[in-house]
Formats: sequence, structure tokens, C-alpha cells
Amino acid sequence: MSERLETARGRTRWRRFAAFSVPALAAAGFIVFGMANGAVAASFAVSGQTFKVSADKLVGNGFVQYGSVTKDSEGAEHPVAVSGIRHATLTNLCQSVKVPGAPVVLTINAGGNGKPATANNLLLDITDLRGDATFTNIEIGRDAGSLDKAATSGEPGTFGQQSDRIVINDLKQVAWSTTAGTFTLTGLHLKVNVGDDAKECF
Repeated sequence: MSERLETARGRTRWRRFAAFSVPALAAAGFIVFGMANGAVAASFAVSGQTFKVSADKLVGNGFVQYGSVTKDSEGAEHPVAVSGIRHATLTNLCQSVKVPGAPVVLTINAGGNGKPATANNLLLDITDLRGDATFTNIEIGRDAGSLDKAATSGEPGTFGQQSDRIVINDLKQVAWSTTAGTFTLTGLHLKVNVGDDAKECF
């Protein structure tokens, strides 16, 4: 009985977040680039820390967005904005992860020299995004369960939005996880930065 009650409570929290948090995020400008769980489902436990991603420009075809939660290995829930892009290109991509309590930052750079990184069926769980965004044929307030521009959708009856195309310039975002069907990182450069060089993407 208590188990059933706990499940019901969890579902209520989920619906409240999806229905109210996502419109608030959108109104505040947190329209994210993100990703779809078509070929690769985001079913793993996330680590205990977020990471940063930046790009000079993101161009995506087939964009969807809705609210959700992700869990870490301790079972703690983290509210996120889930966004899906069927196909994306990213110019001068940077990803950084800071080691807690140490002057060490791992960075990954790709997509420079006129050869953008590309991704298909991407899914990203994010908590914050900044940039200048342009949407083509956007639908705001669509039922999240009926989103069909990318290979992911949300809880039926909750808030969702989608567009044929999204372009974000000067992208800066904080995320819990990323998955992709394919992710091609042209000119990949992974580096461990220590001391004075331990700087994140932004």
C-alpha cells in the first residue's frame, strides 16, 4: 500500500514539474538545445555533478522540448529540461568537467576550422542555457506526449514545444547528461588542464 502511495506521489511531482516548470523556464529564456532518445535511451544513472557545454553556433533540424527528472546513483532526483534534436551541427564545440576540490578541469574541443561537429538523435538533460535563439515554425504549449519533430516525447497531458529548426548563437549551457545515436567530433582534442590552465568552457 505504501509502495503504491509513494509511486502516486512521485507521479504527481513529475506532472507538476512538467506542467509548471517548463513554461517558466521557456519564459525566462532557457530554451535548450538538446537531444532525442531514439537510438540511445537516457536510462543510466547520472554522475554527481553537472558539466558545461559551449558552441559558437548550433543548428538543429527537428527540435522538441519538455520537462523531466533524472536520477543519480544515490537515487536523488534532479529536475531537467529535456530537449531533442533529430540532426545537429555545432561549430567550435567545447565541453568541460571540473574535478571537485582540485584545480583540475577536463576539456574536450571539436568542430573547428570550418568543420562542425555533427550529431544524430541527440538527447540532453540540462539545467541552464544561454544564447541567441531563432526557431522556425515553433509550436509552444503542445501536448508533450504528441511531440513528433524528433525521436523523443514527454508525458501525455503535460507542456511541450517543438519546431522544425533551431539556431542558437553563442551557446552556453549546463547539463547532467548527453546521449546520441551518432556523435561525430571533427578535430577532437581532449586535454587534462591543471593549475592556472584549469579553466572551464565558460
